[in-house]
Amino acid sequence: MPVIFAREAPKLWRKVCAETSTEISLLARNWKYFLAGLVFQYLHGLAAHGVHYLHRPGPMLQDAGFFFLPELGQDRSYLSETLFSVIFFSFVLWTFHPFVFQYKKIYTVLIWCRVFAYLGVSQMLRIITFYSTLLPGPNYHCREGSKLARLPPPESALEVLLINFPRGVMYGCGDLIFSSHMIFTLVFVRTYQKYGTKRCIKQIAWLVAVIQSLLIVASRKHYTVDIVVACFIFPCRYTVNLVVFFIDQKLPDLPDRSLGSTSQQLLPISSRDKDSKNREELDKFRNGNSANITT
Repeated sequence: MPVIFAREAPKLWRKVCAETSTEISLLARNWKYFLAGLVFQYLHGLAAHGVHYLHRPGPMLQDAGFFFLPELGQDRSYLSETLFSVIFFSFVLWTFHPFVFQYKKIYTVLIWCRVFAYLGVSQMLRIITFYSTLLPGPNYHCREGSKLARLPPPESALEVLLINFPRGVMYGCGDLIFSSHMIFTLVFVRTYQKYGTKRCIKQIAWLVAVIQSLLIVASRKHYTVDIVVACFIFPCRYTVNLVVFFIDQKLPDLPDRSLGSTSQQLLPISSRDKDSKNREELDKFRNGNSANITT
């Protein structure tokens, strides 16, 4: 084992370095889109925190999901957050697989630029909806009698700008229609549906999205309408699915790196032949022959 590791480690290191050079070249061309996506994530969090100041607790609304799904209770409300964390970090790891695996279809920078576009438009629509109509939050800390249900007026602008992180993110109220968790879940699932390669994982991803939506309602973190508006049904073009469809129609397709790739091994068989592919890609970037690789 030590001998194999000593032989393969340099190959993997060269591959990581070559892929890093390629991604840095792409980031240099697309840094504005990448930065705009990150900034809007903060603005979305700022808007969600701001609506908490306007939230007024009240009796929970009648909800079909609450009627059919038993309440998990506070001691098991972590289940939906745990599943969401698995979805989130699994997707993040997948986007970085080109740094390790020989077989690859995507560029990490470009896929995140596209994901930020999906998220930005969806979250913009979400901000408009939850500021248009404020509903009494069904979550435990948003109900009448909870000290966290209402926020006192901010003492300074800095208090608002800092979003009271991380407490303000974990215990927000008022940002209901529609579910932010489902935005991320659907964007990640739809992205893998288009750019992923494993059919079984695609099917599992949709099943996990359905389970996630049920857990959110059972945890009383959202009303059923918040899930329905996001809409987890694949054929339905409603909100998040419609946003993804619209953006894909307006933006050019991302380049497919799998064309001409026949191996799916963790490490290349021949370091000289296999690693040369990344060097050729980098040379194309430097020579300006990769104009089609844009967001």
